[in-house]
Amino acid sequence: MLYNAPLHVKRKGIASHLAENLLLKYDRRSLPVVKGDTVKVMRGSFRGHEDKISKVNVQDQTVEIEGVTLTTAKGTKIAKPIHASTLLITKLNVTDKWRRQKLEKGLSETAKKELEKEAAEQLRLREDEKKAAEEAKIAEEKIKEEEEKEHAKEETPKLPQEPAATPEPPEETPKEESPEPPKKKPAAKKPAAKTSPKKKEGEEQ
Repeated sequence: MLYNAPLHVKRKGIASHLAENLLLKYDRRSLPVVKGDTVKVMRGSFRGHEDKISKVNVQDQTVEIEGVTLTTAKGTKIAKPIHASTLLITKLNVTDKWRRQKLEKGLSETAKKELEKEAAEQLRLREDEKKAAEEAKIAEEKIKEEEEKEHAKEETPKLPQEPAATPEPPEETPKEESPEPPKKKPAAKKPAAKTSPKKKEGEEQ
């Protein structure tokens, strides 16, 4: 019957005993555990470990606690499922209004006010944790973007640098030359008279 029961019946069976101070405060012996409850392991190899519940497995009727892990053969760490009957609830998560309504039944007005204050404080702490997680995520994304940019710069091939162009000297304005007087053409020389070789021979004789 336990293994063939519907999920809503199984969920009610995942319950743990309350610590003495909670038992006297709410006049209850046990409550179904929810994510966020602080519990203490009472039996097993992790006996004495106290931390928050990170997950509730309804199908297996077990819970996972932060810090309770097993090391696989590959060296990775996985959460160890623990049965709720081996746990003791030391602090309740009262952020759910339906759970608060069940706990407030039969309580005095002062106890109800204390419960509401505790719920408001837990909600404020949860919001602060969410903001811190978002800020850390944004910071990680910025760091990744910067690393990608640096990696892209390293991968781009460096082009050969062109020699710097030497500045051209300023063009000199041509100086205005004074007009020179026109040069006179030289007079044509008269050709000298040619003497025949016969006359030269007679003269020598």
